[in-house]
Amino acid sequence: MPDPQVTLPLALAHGLSEEEWRRVLDILGRVPTYPELGIFSVMWSEHCSYKSSRVHLKKFPTSGPRVLQGPGENAGVVDIGDGWAVCFKMESHNHPSYIEPYQGAATGVGGILRDVFTMGARPIASLNALHFGRPGHPRTPHLVKGVVAGVGDYGNCVGVPTVGGQVVFHECYDGNILVNAFTLGLLRADKIFRGCASGAGNPVWYVGSKTGRDGIHGATMASAEFSEETEQKRPTVQVGDPFTEKLLLEACLELMETDAIVGIQDMGAAGLTSSSFEMAGRAGSGIRMNLDEVPVRETGMTPYEILLSESQERMLLVARRGCEEAVRGVFAKWGLDAVRVGEVTDTGRAEIFWRGEKVVDMPVGPVSDQAPLYDRPQAPPADLAARRELDLSAVPDCRDPEGALLALVGSPALCSRRWVYTQYDQTVRTNTVRGPGGDAAVIRVKGTQKAVALTLDVNPRYCHLDPFEGARLAVAEAARNVACVGAEPLAVTDCLNFGNPERPHVMWEFARCVEGMAQACRELSTPVVSGNVSFYNETHGEGIFPTPSVGMVGLIEDVSRCVGNAFCEEGDAVVLLGRTRGHLGGSEYLSLLHGIERGTPPPLDAGRERALLALLRELACEGKVKSLHDCSDGGLLVAVAECGLHSRAALGATLSLQARGMRLDGLLFGEDASRVVATCAPAMLQPLLDRARACAIEATLIGTVGGEALVVNVDGQRLVDRPLRDLRAAWEEGFESVVKRR
Repeated sequence: MPDPQVTLPLALAHGLSEEEWRRVLDILGRVPTYPELGIFSVMWSEHCSYKSSRVHLKKFPTSGPRVLQGPGENAGVVDIGDGWAVCFKMESHNHPSYIEPYQGAATGVGGILRDVFTMGARPIASLNALHFGRPGHPRTPHLVKGVVAGVGDYGNCVGVPTVGGQVVFHECYDGNILVNAFTLGLLRADKIFRGCASGAGNPVWYVGSKTGRDGIHGATMASAEFSEETEQKRPTVQVGDPFTEKLLLEACLELMETDAIVGIQDMGAAGLTSSSFEMAGRAGSGIRMNLDEVPVRETGMTPYEILLSESQERMLLVARRGCEEAVRGVFAKWGLDAVRVGEVTDTGRAEIFWRGEKVVDMPVGPVSDQAPLYDRPQAPPADLAARRELDLSAVPDCRDPEGALLALVGSPALCSRRWVYTQYDQTVRTNTVRGPGGDAAVIRVKGTQKAVALTLDVNPRYCHLDPFEGARLAVAEAARNVACVGAEPLAVTDCLNFGNPERPHVMWEFARCVEGMAQACRELSTPVVSGNVSFYNETHGEGIFPTPSVGMVGLIEDVSRCVGNAFCEEGDAVVLLGRTRGHLGGSEYLSLLHGIERGTPPPLDAGRERALLALLRELACEGKVKSLHDCSDGGLLVAVAECGLHSRAALGATLSLQARGMRLDGLLFGEDASRVVATCAPAMLQPLLDRARACAIEATLIGTVGGEALVVNVDGQRLVDRPLRDLRAAWEEGFESVVKRR
């Protein structure tokens, strides 16, 4: 069948605007061929070009003394000393996971693994941030089961542990769930590989799986909102094969031990098109390819389909001339295709042939890195002032603290995620020191005393109420979580999930979140080294809450000083680090118990946060504490309950608190920033208090570990006295109530 005639209506159907169509005509000086139109449509899609976000992303701090590779490559790389570095990135696979939850989530994991090992790093740990709709929504159980199974099966088969993450439920995700995948890899600091097609005459190799029709226009699909035709987009979801991914990983790492590779890149979004154009674009070179050589698994595939296919487990690499046998030999050993499909040129053009005919002849630069940039109109949401109004005088104070605590710990928002993480292999490769359930996961760097801490954080409700402060708080909480295990926060990756950027209020929310993240990263000295933007997360015009997921990586110099979040021993002192003002705006308590999602997020004092982070690392390093746990969602009482629930010995605690004129619900469930629950041996109590005072951090003895119940006295009056087994029953059953709902 001949290619369709390329016209303006066809270009519009491919997602290009009229202005972009005119620009294509100016660049080529003619009407594009059908394959060329496909190339422009995917390379200039929002998903690949970041055309609505790049002007804002420049605000991020991206350099620092430890940064070896910042944004612009497949993943970021940070030096951890002694010749070692870590490579990490987070990516979204939202639309595919809503359409086909198992394969969408699985291929999201596969894609982020390839982003990391294409840099020369062996993946050693993964996280994921999963945002679902209301627990009672009819699709939620199906989506949860499919996504979790897809994440678990792919990671388990490849042999990379999944060691933590986030699971969030909110009605704003009813029609558009979020699946954000994070992977961290380990590599030698002087052995970083990049996606660069340099050296005219160097051969271009296609390696990995064969090409099929799955995933065609996946990047374009991810650059549009959902509608009634959503289910018809099922063919744009890729199908993964984790066993082939494992072979590809090992083959690439083996070849990287030689000097054969000049550049290498994953065929991710937009497949062969994006990898070839981006590699040539970074080098300022050209590329010539023959599509007849591309291994295919379906008959009758056209140049358009081969170029735009997003079939999984494929890489494009540029090798040095003379290393052909080394490339063939390694990939043959692992049973994978390795085919020379072209060569690097010095023309600055992409020339692509099919059956002797040149079907693509276009300049690389304008396609790869000169996509249109838009500084889209911005305006605050019309209801922003109403969102921030919160009259607590109209909200009755808590009359049943015990019942409120049970409701919170048993809610889908705060209950145990054991149902999720027990489906993941958490310990494969035997590097996992602390897995799911803690403030941050901890992964050992074998052969050294070092360990790496990693966590994902964001509170979408905060970002809905105040995007700037909500994003700042996400960075601060992520840093606090890695500090709670004894790590120094090093750097950030992100996954910025938003609605339609063509709506001024969405663009305003995006810009404010970026500005808030950028400020917090500067304040806490944690540069952004990689990331992803996912727009058009909305259905029928209803967008998600702003969800800038923050992935933070930290370094522990001595893994033996790693600290957990669980109560350890009877008689230990319970100390609250940080100041309590009883802030309830945007809190989980108001949302769950009163159906109120208004107010402003808790204020963040960056100086106080920096001092707290330094104190936490010092206390851990010097062995002054037995446990540390961030006090955030659900407030103080939930944080203390979690310390007992994570305790192997099922230890409770008795707390004695002073209200000092504060509302009871604010004292117990308020979410003031920069607070941590610490425990220590009685002999260490005074040194801990003294050190906190020297750091200008408020530290208060609030109780003692022990017993089989959580007992809470406020101003001498006993308000809570509940066996830990009751709290545990509610906490452990909360998630199963979601997945078993029909």
